[in-house]
Order: sequence, then C-alpha cells, then structure tokens
Amino acid sequence: MKNFTLKLSAAMVMGAALLGGTAAAQSYPERPVNMVVPFSAGGPTDTVARSLAEAMRPTLGETVVVENKGGAGGTIGVSHVARSKPDGHTILLMHIGFSTAQSLYKNPGYSSDSFEPIGLVLDVPMTIIARSDFPANNINELVDYIKQNPDKVSLANAGIGAASHLCGTMFASALGVDLLTIPYKGTGPAMNDLLGKQVDLLCDQTTNTTQHIKAGTVKAYAVTSPQRVATLPDLPTMQESGFEGFEVGIWHGMWAPKGTPKEALDKLQSALKAGLADKAFQDRMAGLGATLLPERANPEALAAHVDQQVPQWAELFKKAGVEAQ
Repeated sequence: MKNFTLKLSAAMVMGAALLGGTAAAQSYPERPVNMVVPFSAGGPTDTVARSLAEAMRPTLGETVVVENKGGAGGTIGVSHVARSKPDGHTILLMHIGFSTAQSLYKNPGYSSDSFEPIGLVLDVPMTIIARSDFPANNINELVDYIKQNPDKVSLANAGIGAASHLCGTMFASALGVDLLTIPYKGTGPAMNDLLGKQVDLLCDQTTNTTQHIKAGTVKAYAVTSPQRVATLPDLPTMQESGFEGFEVGIWHGMWAPKGTPKEALDKLQSALKAGLADKAFQDRMAGLGATLLPERANPEALAAHVDQQVPQWAELFKKAGVEAQ
C-alpha cells in the first residue's frame, strides 16, 4: 500500500506539473511584447515595426510595444535583445545588418547563435537620393558630378552596418571614388539633415524615402531593385542606369533570445504570419515599395538565409577593403 501511495503521489505531482506547463504555455503572452528596433525612431525599420506590431496584436492578444535602441549600426539594440530574458516578451526586428555587422565589427556583441529565428518579414529596395537643391538632376548627371567633385560630396548613412551604409559603400565602390561619409545613429536623423540640406546624398529604403520623393523634398535618381518599383515608376533601376549587377534588397527578419520556449516561438510565428496577411499592413507596405515574404516567415527560412548571407557579405567587404571596426 505504501509503495502504491508513493507511485500515486508521484503521478499526481507529474500531472500537476504537466498541467501547470500547459497553463503557462496557454497564458503566453502574459503582458505586452516588446519589439526592439535597433535604430532611432522615424527610420525605415521603425516604420515597418510600428505597422507590423499593430498587425500582430490580434493574434497575440496583447499590445506589441516598439522600443528604439539605436547606435553602432544596430549592434547596441541587437545585443540588448540577445541578453534579454528568453520568455517571449522581448523580440527583435532587424534587417540585413544582422548578417553584415558580424563582419563589420570585431565584437558586435552577438552571433547568429544568440537568437531563436522566428521568420523573414519583407524585402525593401533602396533609392539613391539627394538634397532637393543638389546640382545633378538625373543619375547620369549625378555620376558626372561626383567624379568631377568627389571631395565636395557628402554621403550620409545610419551607421556602420546599416542598410544605408551598405548601399552607400557599394555605390562609391562602383564609381571608384572615396566620398566623405557621415554616419548617424539612425536613418531618421540622417534624413533630417538631408532635408535640412546639411548633407548631400543618402541611399535609403523606399519605406523611408517614398513619401519624400513624391513630395519633392528630395531628389531621387534610381532604385536598387531588379525591376522598377510600382510606387515610383519614373525612377530607373541602377542596372538600367549602367550599373551592371548593382542590386541591393534589404530583407527584414524577426528573432527572439536564445532559449525562448517553443510555445512562445510558435505563437510569435503565428502572429507574424497573421500580420503579413493583414490587409492594412499589406496595403501600407505595398505603398512603400516593400515585398512581403509570407512563404518564408518561418524559423528554417530565416536561419538558412542568415547562414548564406554572413559569408557572402564577409567576402564582399574583404574585396572592397572594408575593415572591421
């Protein structure tokens, strides 16, 4: 009888533990989810995050709060998430810089192994733009002006490893010139100085430039996608403009800290897929020239993409002579 009682008690304890675990899984999230954007407010990744956060809310049943932690090309914010408690209440929305920073910084503060991938989100083309009173009126004039005045042209970016830095580096390399590069703590302040005519050029995502191009507050020269962007039909592609092979698509992905429970990851992936299917989000992103990636909004696709991207960019930086900071 005593042995039976012990076995029964153990079974009851195990059952209670299983029920407790199930209850804990069902209760996620227990509070608002913090979506960290490793750049300042007002930039292109911030624009995506705020729209996506709202689209994910119904599935999660909790508010998704966007937190901007900019600096050092995004590595400050990414590292913050890597060190956060892995309970599903802190997630990261980051772009291609997640892969490139691992080559651009000697100690970025994280690696791919620091995270649990959730899924790819979308892809955004870049645009070459200038302050509204810049002398060049088209891409050919821009190329001629830069080659004749390389020491007089300033090129803004959102920091080492940011999308604007990558695109600007490729542009200068394609022209064979060294431009005066001015890094900021995010694309928001870089764009503000371009609008204020404090800097000359910026290569930035359509999610941040479309409204300014349409308003005529900046001059636009080309897009970096293989085809023209439907929302900016008058802008030629870089390849059309004579830059063979110049193609830059800024993909975005979502991650959670390493060790985040599977139940939370599954719920986050479901919320991401639902967000990408949200009509308001789709319309908002289409209007900004972004391409959604619902078929790749899963951990396997994001992990494979990063594994392919890290060595690819490392090789490109090596050829371009870009040294780690």
